[in-house]
Amino acid sequence: MSDRVSSTSDDRTVNNVMRHEYRVLGDEEKAQMQAIKDAGADFHRLIMGLGASRELSLAATKIEEAVFWAVKHVTR
Repeated sequence: MSDRVSSTSDDRTVNNVMRHEYRVLGDEEKAQMQAIKDAGADFHRLIMGLGASRELSLAATKIEEAVFWAVKHVTR
């Protein structure tokens, strides 16, 4: 079995040792989670295309953090 699981799959906690309880997401929640991740990835690609600097590195980290917390809200 592959160690990769789609983030919108009902099997998404198979390889997650920290989450002991799981709530099946509805289609709307799955779509919200995918939209959040897509928007974060688009923004991340945009700023990474600007070059390299500490400021851009910090911005990328903040984008990742924002996506994490927004997805955490949807999956709570």
